Amino acid sequence: MTHFDVITIFPEMFEAVSRHGITRKALEEKLFEMKTWDPRDFTTDNYRRVDDRPYGGGPGMVMMAEPLQACIEAATSRQRAAGVERPMVVLMSPQGERLDEALVRGLAAEPGLVLIAGRYEGVDERVVAKSVHREVSIGDYVTSGGELPAMVLIDCLVRRLPGSLNDAESAAQDSFSEGMLDWPHYTRPEKWSEERVPDVLMSGNHAAIARWRRKQALGRTWDRRPDLVDEAKLSREDRQLLEEYRREQQAQQQQQ
Repeated sequence: MTHFDVITIFPEMFEAVSRHGITRKALEEKLFEMKTWDPRDFTTDNYRRVDDRPYGGGPGMVMMAEPLQACIEAATSRQRAAGVERPMVVLMSPQGERLDEALVRGLAAEPGLVLIAGRYEGVDERVVAKSVHREVSIGDYVTSGGELPAMVLIDCLVRRLPGSLNDAESAAQDSFSEGMLDWPHYTRPEKWSEERVPDVLMSGNHAAIARWRRKQALGRTWDRRPDLVDEAKLSREDRQLLEEYRREQQAQQQQQ
């Protein structure tokens, strides 16, 4: 079982994980365990303060070291008691390494993660230096707090757990699973808004369907995310498929 302990001042937000969708199903089937921790429960003042003004001046507030560190220690202790020898502490931060498929695979190998959903202008750097193993960002932009990024990460990881998806092939065929974007998908009706499903998908020829899907994945990636396509590392067959895709696109443009 994978363990997630989430440190957040808004634990109720994580009902989006525990009460809905694939993550709810996986939680009910005990494929993972999740516990939220509120740093306010580790304060010692009457106002339960977890933030204060930054030294040196400037706008905003900073999460205080003492209650946050106590919260981290409680979360890691719970995981150790559950059998996780070395829980990894991850701070969700726009300054962290960008979340991608390779990072998801690496984190999915961890039996226990303690996720810190920061707020305000950030977290006292002394806590980061003392207790945080990795900082992770979901993109080059800023959210109001680390809760949504933490939920994104949990969702990415849970869907990789064996048994979390009805079709075990779904995760393997998702975009980025093999470094490429996904191919186009179609469902009923066969004809909609004067557009028909590609004939090859109706053919029943599984080899032809697999070839078409691979070609479309290569072409879509080349069109939309060329940074993901290293043609030098493509197989000979993939290079042929990509060249075929390009010729087809050029022919379509000339007909328009």
